[in-house]
Amino acid sequence: MIKFSNNSWKEMSHFTSQLILGRWFIVFASLLIMAMSGAGYLFGLYSNQIKTSMGYDQSTLNLLGFFKDLAGNVGVISGLLNEVTPPWVVLALGAAMNFFGYFMIWLAVTGHIKNVPVWQMCLYIYIGANSQTFSNTGALVTCVKNFPESRGIVLGLLKGFVGLSGAILTQLYHVFYGKDSKAFILFIGWLPALVSLIFIRCVRYMKVVREKNEVKIFYNLLYISLSLAGFLMILIIVQNNVAFTRGEYYVSAFIIIFLLFLPIVIIVKDQREVYKSKNKNNHNGVILDVIDDVMREERPQQEDVGINGDLPKEQVSCWTKIFQRPNRGDDYSILEALFSFDMMFLFLATACGLGGTLTVIDNMGQLGRSLGYPTHSITTFLSLISIWNYLGRVLCGFASEVVLVKYKFPRPMVMTLVLLLACIGHLLIAFDVPNSLYVASIIIGFCLGAQWPLVLAIISELFGLKHYAMLHTLGGLASPVGSYVLNVMITGKLYDKEALKQLSAKGLKRKVGEELTCIGAKCHKVSFLIISGITFCGSLISLILVLRTKKFRDVEDVKKPKCEKVRGGLVS
Repeated sequence: MIKFSNNSWKEMSHFTSQLILGRWFIVFASLLIMAMSGAGYLFGLYSNQIKTSMGYDQSTLNLLGFFKDLAGNVGVISGLLNEVTPPWVVLALGAAMNFFGYFMIWLAVTGHIKNVPVWQMCLYIYIGANSQTFSNTGALVTCVKNFPESRGIVLGLLKGFVGLSGAILTQLYHVFYGKDSKAFILFIGWLPALVSLIFIRCVRYMKVVREKNEVKIFYNLLYISLSLAGFLMILIIVQNNVAFTRGEYYVSAFIIIFLLFLPIVIIVKDQREVYKSKNKNNHNGVILDVIDDVMREERPQQEDVGINGDLPKEQVSCWTKIFQRPNRGDDYSILEALFSFDMMFLFLATACGLGGTLTVIDNMGQLGRSLGYPTHSITTFLSLISIWNYLGRVLCGFASEVVLVKYKFPRPMVMTLVLLLACIGHLLIAFDVPNSLYVASIIIGFCLGAQWPLVLAIISELFGLKHYAMLHTLGGLASPVGSYVLNVMITGKLYDKEALKQLSAKGLKRKVGEELTCIGAKCHKVSFLIISGITFCGSLISLILVLRTKKFRDVEDVKKPKCEKVRGGLVS
C-alpha cells in the first residue's frame, strides 16, 4: 500500500491521476483491447450455425470464411485514418464496425431478418472482421510510438494477446450464454466493442521517456501472459475430460479476468516508486532522457532535402528504377520491393503456409462434425489453436532473433521448418488418425502464430524500414489469397462433391436451400492431401529464399545497426 501524508486525499488524487494518465496505463488498456480482438479466429465455432440456419453449402460457407480472412488482413483504411486522426477515432470506428457486423449476422442467423442474400452476409462478416485491424492499429501503433526503444517487445506482447483472445472469449462466452452457439455471434459483437469504448480515451500518444526499468516491466507483463496461457491450456484439458457446471465456468472466468487485470498491479507498483521519487526530488528521478514527440521520427531525413529546402536536383523516377534493386537490407521503395524476386518467393511461401492453416481454422466445425467428434470438442479445438497461436507468435518471434544472432540461423530457414511442421498437421487430418484433431489443433495453431513474426521480420530485414508500413501489408495480403484458393476453390468444392455423392447413394436429391452435410474421413481427405502438398511446396520456396539470401547474410553477418532496426519490426 502507498502511505500518504496527512493530506491523504489530495495525494491519492495526484497519484491516481499520474497512474491513469501515464504511459503504462495505456499499455494496460491496450492489452485488454487486444485480448478481445481475436473473434476472427473463432469462425469455426459458429460457422455450423450459419450454414444450418441459412441453408448454405460448404462452398458458400467457405466464401464467407474468405471474406473474413480478407477483412482481417487488409488494414489500409485503418492505417490511413490513424495518420490523420487521434487513436480514439480509430478505436471508436472499430468498435462500431465490430458490433454492427456481428449483430447483423446474429439477426440473420436467428431469423430476425429474412432472406438475406449471400453478398450481404459477406459484407457483414467483412465489416465485423475488419474491425480487428482498427483495434490493432489504434492500440498497437500507439504503444509502439510511446515505447519506441522497446517496440519489439511491445509488438510481441500485444500481438500475443490477440492470439490468446480466442480462448479467452470462448471461456467467457460459457458464463454469459452457456452452450448457445447462436448467442456467441452476438457475444463477440458486443463485448470487444464495449471494452474498446471503456478505454477509448485512455489510448493516446504521449511524449517519449526512457525509464531504467522499462524492459523489466515488460518482461513481468510477459510472465503474466504466459501464466494466463498456461492456465487456459490446463482448463481446456480438464474441460475435455470433465463436464463443467455453470458454477465451475464462473470460477474459471473469474481466474481469467483476475489474470487479465493482474498487470495493473505491476504498473501500480512501478508508479508508486515514481511517485515517491518525484515527491522526494521534486522531479522524476527515474527518467533518464526525454525525447521530443515521437512524430518527430516521421519527418523527412536531412539527406532527402536540398540546401535551400528544395528536393535534390538529381531525381530519378520510381518507375525507371523498379528493376534496379538496391542491396538487400537497404531501404527499398514500394515498387522496387513489389517487383523483386525475394518478395515474390516470400509471398508465395506465405500464401501456401497461411492459406493452409487458415483453412483448418475456418473448417474446424465441419471437420469435427464429419469425423464424429462431440460438439463441445470443437470449442476445445479452437481454444487450443488460440493458445498455441499465442505461443507461436511469442516463442518464434523471440527465438528466431536468438538463433539469428547467436548461430547465424536465418529466419527463412526457420520458416521452412515451420511449414514442414504444418504439413504434419494437415496429414493427421487427412488420414483421420484417432484423436488426431487435438494434436492437429496444437500444430496448426503454433504454425499459424509462428509464421506472422517470421514473415514480417523477413520483410523488414530484406527491404529496410523506410516503407515498412506499406510493405508489411503485402505479407498480410498473401493470407487471404492462399485462403481463397485452398479454402474456397479446393476444400469447399470437394466437400460439397462428396456430400452430394452420399445423398445420391441414399437415393436422395438435394432440395433448394438445404444444408449439405458430409460424414466421414472422405469428406476432407483429398483436400487436405492437396493442402499438405501445397504447404510442402511452400517450404521448398522458402528454402529457395534461404539460398538466395545466403550471400547477403554471409557478407553482412546481420550488422548490429541493422539488427537494431530489424528488432523494431521483429514481431508484428
